[in-house]
Amino acid sequence: MTTNPLLAHPTLEELIERTRRIGADENLVVHGGGNTSSKADITLEDGRTTRVMWIKASGGDMATATASTFAPLDLEKIDGLRIHDNLTDEEMVELVSQTSLLPGAPRPSIETLLHGFMPFAHIDHVHADAICALTNHASGREATLEALGDEWAYVEWMRSGFPLSKVVEKMGDYRGVVLAHHGVITWAETSEECYQETLRVVALANDYLDARENKPAVATPPAVDIEDALPRIRARMSQTRRRIVRVDERLRDIASRDDIHEIVSAGVSSADHTLRIRPFSIVLDGLDNESLDASFAAYDSRYQDYANRHIAHLPDGYDLFDGVPRVALVPGVGAVTVGDTLAEATMLADIAFHTHSVAARVKDCFGNVEPMPEEEIFRFEYWPMELYKLSLKPGPKKFSGRVFIVTGAAGGIGRAIATRIASLGGAVVAADLNADGLMSLAEELQSAPGDVATVAGDLTDVDVVNASVQTAVGRFGGLDGVVLNAGIAVSKELTELSDDDWQRSLEINLTSAFRLTRQSLALLRHQGLGGALVFIASKNAFAPGAAFGAYSVTKAGLVQLMRIAAIEGGPHGIRSNALNPDAIFDGSELWSNGIREQRAAAHGISPDELEEFYAARNLLQLNVRSTDVADATEYLLSEASSRTTGSVIPVDGGVVTGFPR
Repeated sequence: MTTNPLLAHPTLEELIERTRRIGADENLVVHGGGNTSSKADITLEDGRTTRVMWIKASGGDMATATASTFAPLDLEKIDGLRIHDNLTDEEMVELVSQTSLLPGAPRPSIETLLHGFMPFAHIDHVHADAICALTNHASGREATLEALGDEWAYVEWMRSGFPLSKVVEKMGDYRGVVLAHHGVITWAETSEECYQETLRVVALANDYLDARENKPAVATPPAVDIEDALPRIRARMSQTRRRIVRVDERLRDIASRDDIHEIVSAGVSSADHTLRIRPFSIVLDGLDNESLDASFAAYDSRYQDYANRHIAHLPDGYDLFDGVPRVALVPGVGAVTVGDTLAEATMLADIAFHTHSVAARVKDCFGNVEPMPEEEIFRFEYWPMELYKLSLKPGPKKFSGRVFIVTGAAGGIGRAIATRIASLGGAVVAADLNADGLMSLAEELQSAPGDVATVAGDLTDVDVVNASVQTAVGRFGGLDGVVLNAGIAVSKELTELSDDDWQRSLEINLTSAFRLTRQSLALLRHQGLGGALVFIASKNAFAPGAAFGAYSVTKAGLVQLMRIAAIEGGPHGIRSNALNPDAIFDGSELWSNGIREQRAAAHGISPDELEEFYAARNLLQLNVRSTDVADATEYLLSEASSRTTGSVIPVDGGVVTGFPR
């Protein structure tokens, strides 16, 4: 079988390797920024020889580049577009799409014609921090000339597109082009020379900046209880929909500077950062509720005023974005960033670190920072050509940005629930005594859309309960719901039940649930976003069985605990409901340690007949599975049950004696 030369060619292989090397250095590009291209004469599968340009696709990530990251284009057709004096973005994209040599190839970069119109075989475009620091102030042109010499062209801020391509086309006699508030373009006749040229110009800029930089001393700020404040910050950064938040300490020194507001006023260092972290970050000078409310209200007002000043430039079919920041700088702490997932929040932290570090360096080197013109910021923020990159990202899932604790998560019902939540994009704090089971769960869910953190320990220990809640806050910024599922079965008649067995059943099945309920309710109230508690009780709460007294009593107590939680949590928007499963065998440890045999004996059957016995006694005559309980739990954790609290839902196939009453 012949390999398509558009997907496997030595020039493309060199391009992939060079692109990955660039993408591995966040000082050059961050998360989808920048682009690279290479050109070569190739013979196509139909025998025709043509000149091809491979260019990185819009939104492609350089650090993980593969052949599918690049769009192969007919360079002869690209050359034919030089005849145009001007093209709208839409016209340009349509004409460029007609140059594609590979059906189904990704949409090429918005800067395709900039690469295509230049006569060089290999071109790099990076958003290097050092280059942005060189340009993002009032004397950017002069500083660039002084740092790099007259071999480098300089272009004041221009949005990417056809006009910029025509400007750069005339600069082939230079060594490269510096783009203010954007980055640098380099070229060469070999891939390695192009890469080295990129490194060289960035090193020159860094050397110049290092010689000028005069960093101020940063006073040590007072201690900050960020764990206490984080859920309340999350609530305000989740005004439009729930989001995970995380703390990144890399920006602590910058966030603690006296001139942090001036640094933040510089906006983003490279225009494309706007797509991810919005045009402005917020500075939180105080973390009490009154200060937070004032800071977020001021941010929203500022954003709405800015948007209204430029609303005439809003493209047809687009609505204004919300006035909620994606990055908060906290003196003494660093940055707090948001995302649908932990990975997205981390990505925003990476971008914020580079953007604000550049602004601080500009201030320390040149004494002033100068943002892009405000109108241009707005036009870029709402630019369909760049927003297309975000459209490539999968939309949020049902539980994206939400955080749930699940106890007894290593097996059976708990494992099914944790798996379901993660599959729907939710972040799970999985708690269980079984450390090995938690490890295997985490491994299974590595590729799930949601995030997983584990807490191994005995939930009768208040420290383990506290660790579960603290993990939700520390890893994900807060909490949206809890599934109280941990439990054991004790099968003995009352006359045979020891004090130790009774106490153990109470501690594990009820007292641990009370402690987690207490801690969770306190956190959910503190956070102020409402929430949902789901208590996994049992059919035995209403239909107890002989020789199952300790278990039945604790499950009845769990239902009553749920009702009290519903009463006390309701005024705070916290829903509490219970599920009463029956006879869940798949993956469950409940039937181990002789429980299966004891329950079979109580019903006068053999252990092998127990599952079918339970199925035959319910109205639907069905085996009840852990996934059935996960279905009901999903409903009770979701907004679909937003008007339901204090309820008990049987998941037992219909056991008449277990009907709630």
